[in-house]
Amino acid sequence: MPFKRYVEIGRVAMINYGPEYGKLVVISDVLDQSRALVDAPGRVRDVVNLRRLTLTDYKVDIPRLAPKKKLNEEFSKAGIEDKFKASSWGKKLAKQANARSMTDFDRFKAMLAKTKKNRAVRTVLNKMQKTAPAKPTKAVAKSRK
Repeated sequence: MPFKRYVEIGRVAMINYGPEYGKLVVISDVLDQSRALVDAPGRVRDVVNLRRLTLTDYKVDIPRLAPKKKLNEEFSKAGIEDKFKASSWGKKLAKQANARSMTDFDRFKAMLAKTKKNRAVRTVLNKMQKTAPAKPTKAVAKSRK
């Protein structure tokens, strides 16, 4: 099957556009082909266009139009926030947020640290190449046959 993520009740999605970009929400009800009712802990239940949602692999076991108390309980019991932050997608978003919050001086310090690390790696690699035995070239290998 080509698809693994479906728009369904309990599916966790991330808002990919607008002022709440990057927030995780749970689909409480599917209204029609293009809209869903979403809810999340600390957020007001709202209707969102499906184009503004990116589905995740996570699903919360809730009934249709679950009360806020039940949704909060299941969301925290499943540990969705922690699972998402530990995923490669969550790490990528955290890295992007960190890069956006860096000042010019922070970027400068990061550049210096990267240069210093690369220089150390290069010196170790050069030492290893000098001490390694030389491999025979193709011309030498052909003459041995």
